[in-house]
Amino acid sequence: MIKQLDNVNENIAEQIFAVFQHAYRIEADLIGVVNFPPLSRSIKDIQGAKTQFYGFYVDQIVAAVIEIKLEGQQLNICSLTVAPNYFRRGIADTLISYVLGLSYFSKALVETAVVNLPAIKLYEKHGFIEYKRWVPSHGIAKVAMSRIC
Repeated sequence: MIKQLDNVNENIAEQIFAVFQHAYRIEADLIGVVNFPPLSRSIKDIQGAKTQFYGFYVDQIVAAVIEIKLEGQQLNICSLTVAPNYFRRGIADTLISYVLGLSYFSKALVETAVVNLPAIKLYEKHGFIEYKRWVPSHGIAKVAMSRIC
């Protein structure tokens, strides 16, 4: 079941934080970095975010979280994390489909690490195509992908 999460609520923010920490540790290993910026995000950062969070629940446990921001006619997928215990169950695929069906927008954008091939393949499955590569100041090469809706 997918539900919008009230990230201002401390208990909910703690659940989001826990999923982020578990999933981003795996991603940091995949990318091969020790200092992975998403791991430094605090519960207070999550509570103060001006984005929307949706959780995928399995037996009343938040198993995955997708964070989005709607800006005019553009949907930005800010983060998508699945707790490692729930990998390879199609949950990330379901969350992407869900947010792409939320409302009308003309374009969707997402960014990920260039070496995160599982994420890139997942977004490509949903019609995203690469439009830019760069290396930000933290040194992790990134790819930006878009989907015209």
